[in-house]
Amino acid sequence: MEYTIEDDDELQTSILREAAVAYGKSFFTEKEYLSFEEKHLNKFEYYQGQIFAMAGAGARHHIIFKNVFGELAYKLKKKKCQPYGSDLRIHIPENTLFTYPDISIICGSILPSVFDAETGTHPTAIIEILSNATRDYDKGMKFRLYRDIPGFKEYVLIDSETVAAEVWRPAPEGERWLCKKVNNLSGALFIKTVELSLRMEEIYEGTLLHD
Repeated sequence: MEYTIEDDDELQTSILREAAVAYGKSFFTEKEYLSFEEKHLNKFEYYQGQIFAMAGAGARHHIIFKNVFGELAYKLKKKKCQPYGSDLRIHIPENTLFTYPDISIICGSILPSVFDAETGTHPTAIIEILSNATRDYDKGMKFRLYRDIPGFKEYVLIDSETVAAEVWRPAPEGERWLCKKVNNLSGALFIKTVELSLRMEEIYEGTLLHD
């Protein structure tokens, strides 16, 4: 298995995407956002007073999610750290972001947001499944916002367009984040937070993607 290591300097120029629709207001409070979400079937993000429509997911995204979440749920049964799917909204009080990670790994009890008891905070690790529509945001600004989470230790990115995965962890000195990449089906993705290896061929099973 071949890994490469790099820091996150290239991510610093990424910016948050523009709000998809103005929704008739220029600024929303957190409570107004939560009320807005209750009235809509689709999922929306919130950041610093603005509401953003979330991109939809394709077939390969759903297949990869099923493969990864199923493996984590099975191997982590009755463990301290548990995986939660994209139905769990996450709030980051440090920067105001509300979002729906594809998979959040939370160790211990879910700490609720002060704005909503059903919204979680402080995941230890997050897994995002990349598509062409979300890749730049997930690898750029969203990653920067996730790093504001106290105790956040691992960010896993799995591409749904090609066989490629990245695992980001803070460097020992704590100033930078380092990346380990896996780009072949014979490799494995190690999630240190839960001490588990996921085989790439199992992650991509059913997607028809090849090295």
